[in-house]
Amino acid sequence: MTVLEVEHLKKIYTTRFGGAKVQALSDVSFSVEEGEFVAIMGESGSGKTTLLNILAGLDKPTAGTVRLKGYDMTKIAENQMAAYRRDNLGFVFQDFNLLNTFTLQDNIFLPMVLSQKSVEEMEKRLEELAGTLGLSQLLRKYPYEVSGGQKQRAAVARALITHPQILLADEPTGALDSRAADSLMGLFGTINRQGQTIVMVTHSTRAASHAGRVIFIKDGIAYHQIYRGACSQDEMFLKIADTLKVLEGGKHHDK
Repeated sequence: MTVLEVEHLKKIYTTRFGGAKVQALSDVSFSVEEGEFVAIMGESGSGKTTLLNILAGLDKPTAGTVRLKGYDMTKIAENQMAAYRRDNLGFVFQDFNLLNTFTLQDNIFLPMVLSQKSVEEMEKRLEELAGTLGLSQLLRKYPYEVSGGQKQRAAVARALITHPQILLADEPTGALDSRAADSLMGLFGTINRQGQTIVMVTHSTRAASHAGRVIFIKDGIAYHQIYRGACSQDEMFLKIADTLKVLEGGKHHDK
């Protein structure tokens, strides 16, 4: 079943005082099936972050549509968008976005508190997540008391506790060392196998090699894509690296 449909997306920014126009996205179309793990890659300035912001409802396209289970997100009124995002989308950011005055547990509970869910429901959902994400012994700690990898796992739990249609991740390994990054991507693989749809923007070949499909954004369009198929993670890594060399003219790329 198709969960996300992106059709002919275009985004043009106008600089201050109505000066020059910058075209961040030219004509992007793709779809994501329920249960897929899709990575989006591209050079800095290729439009991948703009694309993710539009998928997240944080920005509006100049033209085109984004449909989540058939519902056109581009038509949602501003005063309804926050509630729609909270009920349908989960977010994981590079810099965690945790509140230092809240325990990890309270940070994880926050979207459900805003949705006025019962304490019993929040605790039940957290119990399900804490074991999978290795957080059971950390819930009473504050963000400044735990490692970057542990903070990011708490951020993932916060994103998943609402049972989102899609988990959107923006450079989720960008602030982590290689060991923590590999651990986080292993967790992404686990939650994906449990049925969670994931769309991740990343510059990291290693992180992208965990995905089932990689879409490459170049010059504001969905330029190319590759599928994992029966490839191992190492084989997928090499396929991504080879594709990036072609797309970027042989320049070195982060591993």
